[in-house]
Amino acid sequence: MGQILGLGITHYPPLSYKGNMTGRIKLLMADPLLPEPLRTPAGWHPTMREQWGADEGHEHSDKHRSDLIHHFRKIRAELDAFEPDFVLLFGDDQYENYREDCVPPFSILAYDSVDVQPWKGHRGENWWDEPRDKTFTIAGHRAGAKHLAAALLADGVDVAYAYKPLHHPLGHAFVNSILYLDIDRKGFPYPVVPFTVNSYGRWLIGAHGAPMTPSQAAALAGQTELDPPGPQPWRCFQIGSAIARALGPSPWRVAVIASSSWSHSFLVEKHSLMFPDVESDQRYYAALRDGDWTLWRNTTIAEAEDRGHHELLNWFCLAGAMAELRRKPDESVFLESWISNSNKVFAVFRP
Repeated sequence: MGQILGLGITHYPPLSYKGNMTGRIKLLMADPLLPEPLRTPAGWHPTMREQWGADEGHEHSDKHRSDLIHHFRKIRAELDAFEPDFVLLFGDDQYENYREDCVPPFSILAYDSVDVQPWKGHRGENWWDEPRDKTFTIAGHRAGAKHLAAALLADGVDVAYAYKPLHHPLGHAFVNSILYLDIDRKGFPYPVVPFTVNSYGRWLIGAHGAPMTPSQAAALAGQTELDPPGPQPWRCFQIGSAIARALGPSPWRVAVIASSSWSHSFLVEKHSLMFPDVESDQRYYAALRDGDWTLWRNTTIAEAEDRGHHELLNWFCLAGAMAELRRKPDESVFLESWISNSNKVFAVFRP
């Protein structure tokens, strides 16, 4: 019988680079379509003002980075103690591998291995001072991926699968996750099976999955018909449950990992794309922490979009798996950040 370790992390891109991780706020403050009350800290929530401080968020950024690194080290320790045969990683593809020619709601990437160059084409200094042509080889686990695809199809889940990439070796949700799980660069020996979720839905093609300011969002809305939505969160939850059922009888020890920050400010229209939906994040975190899966089990895509919970679809898959296994987190933490685009959550569900 297989064993399953559940983990929740983030793939927050600014952690990869040196400097202040809250720089987006200044860009927004200069946007002509930002409502006047939000143009200065006087109109912000008190916690947001406090985090911005007198140094334009530098102190908060440094503390937030330190907290993220600390929790990635703890998650890596859990992974090493478990020694998985492979890692099943839920992540979103932001107009990277999937573009106009194919956008599956879900897919399993059954690669033997893939080479990635995460710093190629980026101008910022990466956190590790690695050269721009640095190549990482990420091992896959084709047997595990094929077993999972076959088991899901037998269970009525019409999932896509692929043996090689289309347009991009591997999306940043997966690459960043592996880079951060190896934050101290001691190597990452575990094969990875990426499980893609079309989290960006309506904004995938038109926005190319990229963050937007209010002016950019308005211009895009005036020029582009929105794409079809992403999958229903409740369906992601059901698929997570099916995955737990598929892996339970398998011969492998599998670490099932959801990777995303929670509500993204640039997706929360009701907040003028300025700050995340902290209240909703706290509500979902409390339910996750307590193993109360009713809220997660019944969420619709319209509700998720309203809250900027697009990428949280990755966590809905994990939540469904942990609910199927009747687990709640052994450890979890909520890192609140109004000015770094998103709140972050880490969670450990031990066997």
